[in-house]
Amino acid sequence: LQIDALERAGCSRIFQDVASGAKAERKGLDEALAYLRPGDTLVVWKIDRLGRSLAHLVGVVEDLRSRGIGFRSLTDPGMDTTTASGALIFHIFGALAAFERELIRERTKAGLAVAAEGQLSPLPC
Repeated sequence: LQIDALERAGCSRIFQDVASGAKAERKGLDEALAYLRPGDTLVVWKIDRLGRSLAHLVGVVEDLRSRGIGFRSLTDPGMDTTTASGALIFHIFGALAAFERELIRERTKAGLAVAAEGQLSPLPC
């Protein structure tokens, strides 16, 4: 299904990972990222096939953008950084990833402060 859709979309080279997208080591993705050149577009069947997390996804797409490479998801409408609206959507994703990182940082800081006071949890009982 995925490979057929990529072929119909005109992809000239298809890279595959046999492991879950949640795995840190992904040979197919690494090969694809090394293969791509400025002016190319990385096409995925679905956006969750690319990133392990929102932050990872945004990082990969930002790296592509900095190298002059576009990104497009076949099944996620608007996920095409070669268009103005797709680029806007990814800027919003980037802001959400930054927000998520800040929340994690704040929670960690609050938890450490509570632990330093000898309390079990910052949540009310």
